[in-house]
Amino acid sequence: MKKVLLLAAVAVFGFSNVNAQEEGEKTFGFEKGNIIVEGNLGFSSSTDTDSDETGDLFETKNSSFSFNPKAGYFISDKFAVGIQLSLNSSKFEDTVLFVDPSVTTETKRSTFGAGVFARYYFLELGKRFKTYGEFGLGFNSGNTETTVTGMDDPTQDFDTSGFGAGASLGINYFVTECFAINFVLTDLLSYTSSTGENNLPNTSDETKTSGFNGNLNVFNNFFQTAQFGLTWKF
Repeated sequence: MKKVLLLAAVAVFGFSNVNAQEEGEKTFGFEKGNIIVEGNLGFSSSTDTDSDETGDLFETKNSSFSFNPKAGYFISDKFAVGIQLSLNSSKFEDTVLFVDPSVTTETKRSTFGAGVFARYYFLELGKRFKTYGEFGLGFNSGNTETTVTGMDDPTQDFDTSGFGAGASLGINYFVTECFAINFVLTDLLSYTSSTGENNLPNTSDETKTSGFNGNLNVFNNFFQTAQFGLTWKF
């Protein structure tokens, strides 16, 4: 019996030692020449109905989709540069049900963006956590169109275009040597500027907006606004 227990203890110790050696041999991180591909994907859908004792009065439907891929190349072990894209669309429907026939107001929005970024890894929190700062520049364009049931022409047809720049803070957590979960924790600094123009006939509506935001010392609730994505290393 003692021999069996001794052999079992040796086997467990040996297995643990092998696992520890394999974990130590793994490389979690980046090197010069690595390529990364990242992406955030999001979608949502909801329906709300208001009613009283006479029946349904209003129905509201919302749906949205977003996809934000990026790819980067490491010019050193800690510094990467790359390109990024942004695709977003949403639809809002507001239906008046207490009239016959019902009337639906539908608003569709779509935007496309592209840009470049530079990322620097400056802190390692253990073997698997890699913290980085990132600076990006980009532009975007979009359209918002509103239509109403029973009307041939849209009530709104608005084009927008804009420019933005910003610095953010994030973390990669390596699940394997080539796959990581990406957390964009917060936007440290950001600047945006956009213009809009109404495409409807006999209109000349134009809008211009710009804004600057800073978040240099408000770090109490990172994960309240964190964006989660996936990172592949090649």
